[in-house]
Amino acid sequence: MYSVVILGTGKIGSAIVKLLHHIGDYSLLVGDMDSQALDLLSKSVPVETFVIDVTDEAALSEKLQGWDCVVSACPYWLNTGIARAAAKAGVSYFDLTEDIATTKGIRALAENTPDGSIFAPQCGLAPGFISILAHHLCRGFEKLEEVKMRVGALPQYPSNMIGYNLTWSTEGLINEYCNPCEVISNGISREAIPLEEVEYFSLDGIQYEAFNTSGGLGTLCETLKGRVNNLNYKSVRYPGHRDLMAFLTKELGLSHRQELLQEILENSIPVTKQDVIVIFCTVTGWKNGHLQQISDARKIYPINFHGEIWSAIQLTTSASLCAVLDMYLNGKISQTGFLKQEEISLDEFLANRFGRYYLDKNSLVQQF
Repeated sequence: MYSVVILGTGKIGSAIVKLLHHIGDYSLLVGDMDSQALDLLSKSVPVETFVIDVTDEAALSEKLQGWDCVVSACPYWLNTGIARAAAKAGVSYFDLTEDIATTKGIRALAENTPDGSIFAPQCGLAPGFISILAHHLCRGFEKLEEVKMRVGALPQYPSNMIGYNLTWSTEGLINEYCNPCEVISNGISREAIPLEEVEYFSLDGIQYEAFNTSGGLGTLCETLKGRVNNLNYKSVRYPGHRDLMAFLTKELGLSHRQELLQEILENSIPVTKQDVIVIFCTVTGWKNGHLQQISDARKIYPINFHGEIWSAIQLTTSASLCAVLDMYLNGKISQTGFLKQEEISLDEFLANRFGRYYLDKNSLVQQF
């Protein structure tokens, strides 16, 4: 029986709790500062809970003593403090952050922590699974020319001008749209401007646009530096979305008034569980003296999980973290210290009891 503390009872945190609980061999302790949210969760799944202010690192570290791992499903700006508490308690740490600065802080912490624990940020969909997939596709190339990573969490039935519904964290969405983007361009690592370098493509007869957003590459720029000429990550949306978001963030200056932007989005754009995850990754390079290309395209849809409808973003994000956690606790990930997502085997990930959701019967999976 593995013992895991989970912090945060939002959509993703609750999904992580339920996934681990229903598998049957996890002892769980769930913490949040909202006692009502904890009560609501415990009514749907019988787990032990506790009220905690995660910014009280001393109290959190004491609570973590003796547990195997801690999972943060909290907002990204809280994760560095949670990781410090984990390091002090000597427990392994996992999170979902897409924030570049937060990941760098956790990495620095891991490098100064004694061996024995693992620090695994970015365990979601993007960053997370997309890095595992992209790195897997790079295998066998003598020389890499281009790696293109495209991911979108989209409504199945767009019904507004922006072609979008809220499907996950609004704070995280704004963070992606407003912060610099890491890329490799003509062999040189640089920062790109968010919402720029728009491109268009079609998948299964549906038209999409894609543009720069922050954080989705994870640590791949470092891993592939010197090996690839061009590497980039872009978010996928329906055509027209980017122009409207650029108007809000740039022309109206709301990238500098993010609380107001969040209020506008959350009071104007409805949430939906009828979403679809679009994953499209293409690697171009040289094999046996010939320029070749390999692509992987996936669409993942909502599921009914024990009588509860889960959105596709809720499923993919929580399942990815649970897969990495489960692989670590079962010895499939043996290293300690800082874990790059691309160091994880795609084959072992997809064979995992949680990673299999990326191959669910409700999913459309194609490899070319």
